[in-house]
Amino acid sequence: MRKKVVVLGGGTGMSYLLRGLKDFPIDITAIITVSDNGSSTGKLRKEFNTPAVGDIRKVITNLSGIDEPIKKMMEYRFNTCSDLNGHAVGNLILTSMLEITGSLKESIACLSKLLDVKHKVLPISEDSDLTLVAKDIDGNIIEGEEAITKAHRKYERIYYKEEPKVLDEVIEAIKEANLIIFSMGSLYTSILPNIICKEVKEALNRTEAPIMYLCNSVTQPGETDGYTVGDHVELLNNYLDYNKISVVIASNSKIDKKIAQKYESEEQKDLVIIDYEKLKNLDVELIEDDLIIIEDNMIRHNSLKLSSIIFSYLMRG
Repeated sequence: MRKKVVVLGGGTGMSYLLRGLKDFPIDITAIITVSDNGSSTGKLRKEFNTPAVGDIRKVITNLSGIDEPIKKMMEYRFNTCSDLNGHAVGNLILTSMLEITGSLKESIACLSKLLDVKHKVLPISEDSDLTLVAKDIDGNIIEGEEAITKAHRKYERIYYKEEPKVLDEVIEAIKEANLIIFSMGSLYTSILPNIICKEVKEALNRTEAPIMYLCNSVTQPGETDGYTVGDHVELLNNYLDYNKISVVIASNSKIDKKIAQKYESEEQKDLVIIDYEKLKNLDVELIEDDLIIIEDNMIRHNSLKLSSIIFSYLMRG
């Protein structure tokens, strides 16, 4: 019987992981946050009163087994002076399906079938008005994922304005999982929005599956400045109850000095350092490897190599 893997997250990091993981002999359930309110997604949420579809589009595209030109079409953004400006084609398709079916879950299933997706994609919730809220260390309250990302603050707490109704299928997937993965991506707006759901947290605390975290390769300005691998794990553990991170995968790659300086000066991002002593104190298993590749002068995880490590871990027992 194929092992069942649940991946929680959102954004580019998660979709990049699934690009490689989808080809291994496992059953994947990708659970996606739906609180984004920026860019094309934000416009569509405001106009059609829907959950966020942008991260879902990215995941479906990267899980798709269809030809590359169709994938490129899904990701294509209009550049025009009309109301279409900035909209991704895949976002428009998902929104139209949502108008037809009345269900985001059903819309995803229809599009997944059309694009030859062999794995399951689920929104964390179908609530159309989910609003992410952050309290910074100075006590200021910031509403909305886009504002939280752009504010560049140190955050004390992340929560939802109203508790979301989590899909039953999400809880069932966590219950049946052999491995649960928190993907690389923004800690505050891609990973934590899953954990802070009361029903999800309860399910994570009941599961017997190990919880794996794929650590980010670089810090995020204003949010995780100076964070080590251990700091990332510690933050996630603080939001979980008693079932903590079991294993973390981190990159020990040496990066070309020019690329590293570009990230430091232009984007205020630094490589995330592995702090062995802290990880030992956190009682988390560390799997480290040379995982970073450079694509178009950008730091990326080697999706296939990362997926191979995940599969090897899954097959241990």
